Amino acid sequence: MHGDRKGSRAHQPYPVVAGMEAADAKEELRRAIRAHRAERSPRLRDAAAHAFADVLATVPAVRDAQVVATYVSRPTEPGTHVILEQLAARGARVLLPVLGAGLARDWAEYADADDLLERAPGRPPEPSGPALGAEAITQADVVVAPALAVDDRGVRLGQGGGWYDRLLKIRRPGVPVVALVFPEEFYDSATHPLPAEGHDVPVHAVVTPEGWRELPTPAPGA
Repeated sequence: MHGDRKGSRAHQPYPVVAGMEAADAKEELRRAIRAHRAERSPRLRDAAAHAFADVLATVPAVRDAQVVATYVSRPTEPGTHVILEQLAARGARVLLPVLGAGLARDWAEYADADDLLERAPGRPPEPSGPALGAEAITQADVVVAPALAVDDRGVRLGQGGGWYDRLLKIRRPGVPVVALVFPEEFYDSATHPLPAEGHDVPVHAVVTPEGWRELPTPAPGA
C-alpha cells in the first residue's frame, strides 16, 4: 500500500457465513460496519479526515484531476471536509451529490464549506448551486466514492441504495473510481471476500488514513 504507515485490520467486522445470499450478507455487513464506525470518537474521526486528505492528495488520478466527483460525509463516515477544502484550494472543480427535482439524485458544484447546508432531514449537507443533472458525472476526471468496505479485488460495499453503482456506469470510459474506507474496512478476499452482485461496479483504488492501494483493473466498461 502506497504510503502505508501500519496496516490495521483489528476488529474487522465479518458476520458472513457460508451459504448466505449476497444481498443478505451485504445487509449483515452494513449493520456490523455501521455499528463499528459509531464507536469511533469525534477526535479520532477528525484526525482521520486530515489523514485521508493527505493520502488522497498523493493519488495521481486525484492529484492531476481538474474535475472531481465526490461526496459530503456523514458524521461516522470517512471525513471529506478537509478533502473538499484542499481540492477547491488547488483550483479543482468539485461535484457533489444533491437531491434534484422529484427526489431525483443529481449533482451540484461545491463553492465552499459555508455553502453546505442540510436541505432535507437525514441527508448529508448539500451545496446551494443549481442542479447539473445526473449526467454531470461525465465531466469528472476521477470519482472519489463513499464505501462501507472494499476488498482487494476492487469489490465495493455501498450503503445499499445503488445510486453510485448506477451513476458510475455512465462516467466516461477509463475514469478511475477511488473509495475511502477506514483501515479495518479493507478486506482480504482470500479469507474475507465481500459479497458481490452483478450490478456492483468495482473500484480502481482504495484510500485509508494509512495509505492507498491500486486494485486490479476492472473489466472494460466497469
